[in-house]
Order: sequence, then C-alpha cells, then structure tokens
Amino acid sequence: MPLVQVTMVEGRSPEQKRALMEKLTDAVVETLGAKRETVRVILYEVPKAHWGVGGVSKAEQDAARGESP
Repeated sequence: MPLVQVTMVEGRSPEQKRALMEKLTDAVVETLGAKRETVRVILYEVPKAHWGVGGVSKAEQDAARGESP
C-alpha cells in the first residue's frame, strides 16, 4: 500500500487539493504499478503563521506584500 504525504501551506481550494490527490495517485500507479485502490494520499496543511522561510513566517511575508491572510 503506497502512501504519499504532502505538507503544504494552507490556502488551496478543495478543487486544487482534489486534483493534486488524483495526479499523485496517477503517478504512483504509473511508476510503481500499484493498484489504484491501494494508493493513499495524505495532505497536511500548515497555517501560514507556522510556515517559516528565512526566519519569517509566510503570514508575515504575505502581510508585507499587502496580501490577505
């Protein structure tokens, strides 16, 4: 049973997350020959305030650019 885990910053639409799960499943089926029904995909969404790059959170970076949270 292949398991794919993705950690990403929150904010994607349900449609984007669904498409990601589908494409990842397709990739595992095609590359490993796994049966589709055995592939598991887990998406972990991290709040922007908890995702730091270069010592600054994504929330702070977005605020500095004038983007909404």
